[in-house]
Amino acid sequence: MTDSHGVVVRVPATSANLGPGFDSLGLALDLYDEVEAAVLDADGAFLEDVRVEIEGEGADGDELHRGEGHLIVKTMRTTFDRMGVAQPPGIRLRCHNRIPHARGLGSSSAAICAGILAARALAPAVVARTAGVRSEAEAVRPMPEGEVFALATELEGHPDNVAPCLAGGLTIAWTDQSGTASMVKLSPHEDVRPIALIPGFRLSTEAARGLLPKDVPHSDAAANAARAALLVAALTQRPELGLLLAGTEDRLHQDHRAPAMPGTAELVRSLRAAGVPAVVSGAGPTVLVFVTRDVEDLIAPKVGNDWHIQPMNVDPRGAYVRFPETR
Repeated sequence: MTDSHGVVVRVPATSANLGPGFDSLGLALDLYDEVEAAVLDADGAFLEDVRVEIEGEGADGDELHRGEGHLIVKTMRTTFDRMGVAQPPGIRLRCHNRIPHARGLGSSSAAICAGILAARALAPAVVARTAGVRSEAEAVRPMPEGEVFALATELEGHPDNVAPCLAGGLTIAWTDQSGTASMVKLSPHEDVRPIALIPGFRLSTEAARGLLPKDVPHSDAAANAARAALLVAALTQRPELGLLLAGTEDRLHQDHRAPAMPGTAELVRSLRAAGVPAVVSGAGPTVLVFVTRDVEDLIAPKVGNDWHIQPMNVDPRGAYVRFPETR
């Protein structure tokens, strides 16, 4: 589908919270969705309708829209509006989905980031075609990285997944009193070895978030602050088993969400009891563990046959766009 008027966007899976870092810590993982997007045909004329082709996750069901209702299409439309770019009548997407949906691995954040980056990359060609100008670079107002992050946070609702998806690595994200989101990217230690334990069942983020209490004890908040600080140190400087186990302890959200995913909660308890640093990935139900060679052999007997064991690496780069001729 792609040609000189199309772009390819690759976006990584992410794991948010990482235990105590609720709505703040996130990690990019080397499992990727890839989106091919175009608004013009090979001759530079606007496409006239919206079509979405899906391969991989979600291809066999009817849960994903194949037209204007697709999340990436809607995100592209919003991005064109924010950039002051006239809406192209047609959009073509080919989505190669590898990130499991509704499993706590950031599939919706990946789609939002892909849509923003695709629209930003395609905007100069849209403006050039509409206005008949020669210099595409001068014809469209650029969208800086900070605006990309701000829009992604607005559309997703919170920044903990979009931050690592865009930046890669380990991120700390926060929102100030005015509602402005910011982030810092850190590089995890080379010995950090995450493994995702992915179940066959799904859980929506909204359902999991709806179980959280409005207030928490001061002692739990203080404990989580200490553990989150320790976890950052362990992930970036000293990925020792004892520090990772202590640093991934949570008192704010995982126990409250347990009734929605009892299998996940029991697996986390079982692994931690065996000395394995295990947390709920995002809103769940996937479990993320940080392993060393000393404990890696302990995982499989605890997991059983109902979970897919997916060893991963940390993705250091985050989302990126390429044009087909640069392959």
